[in-house]
Amino acid sequence: MYRIITFYEFKPLENLPAIKSELTNAMRELGIRGTIIIAPEGYNSTVAGPPDGIERFIRVLENVFATTLCFKSSFHESCPFLKIKIRIKPEIVTLKQSVEIERGAGTHVGSARWNELIADGETIVLDTRNDYEVELGTFRGALNPRIEKFSDLPKFVEENFGSARDKKIAMFCTGGIRCEKFAPFMKGLGFAEVYQLDGGILKYLEETPENDSLWEGECFVFDDRIALDNSLRSENNRKSEPAEANPVEKR
Repeated sequence: MYRIITFYEFKPLENLPAIKSELTNAMRELGIRGTIIIAPEGYNSTVAGPPDGIERFIRVLENVFATTLCFKSSFHESCPFLKIKIRIKPEIVTLKQSVEIERGAGTHVGSARWNELIADGETIVLDTRNDYEVELGTFRGALNPRIEKFSDLPKFVEENFGSARDKKIAMFCTGGIRCEKFAPFMKGLGFAEVYQLDGGILKYLEETPENDSLWEGECFVFDDRIALDNSLRSENNRKSEPAEANPVEKR
């Protein structure tokens, strides 16, 4: 059994090549595989490995990034990654906009309150993920902007939300990272009531009983599990290459 952890944080980082080297060595030693993106603005990752190796790797990460790591965890019978990939990029999630990341720019809404918020007919529910992800599953009543990549979303909002600045905007993504960046962007455009699903879809599915869930369909994930159902079970039974072409930054 393999343990999978997903984590990110916006925080200033320096000396990225040294960070890459240290993490690469630790992953090799501990039998960890997966993708880590590091950038001047922070880090973003999904990795998998034996449970004891993951526990030790968490301590490595906390030391390297000088943080208490916040992560989402799940288990799978096989490792959903083939390789170690650590990439240095300009952004950990690519928006191509100048955004001052500020924790709390959007109001974080937990799973318990999310249903009430999106059931309100006055709330615009925005799925910030790419079109192929939304096609697999989304929240009831959510708007699909039909984007190919995250950097397409600002144009969609600017062209379609001009008269909605007094509306409540409830946004969500797979793990929360897109919303952390897009909420301050929306605030900068003049939207006063911006809400985001705390921890993303994955945390909602983990915490919400299936009978109470407003999630419809499956949740796309960027590894060999492909998609998860309401109980976070993998719907992929194929023996295929782990999804190396689907970078973790798309979460």
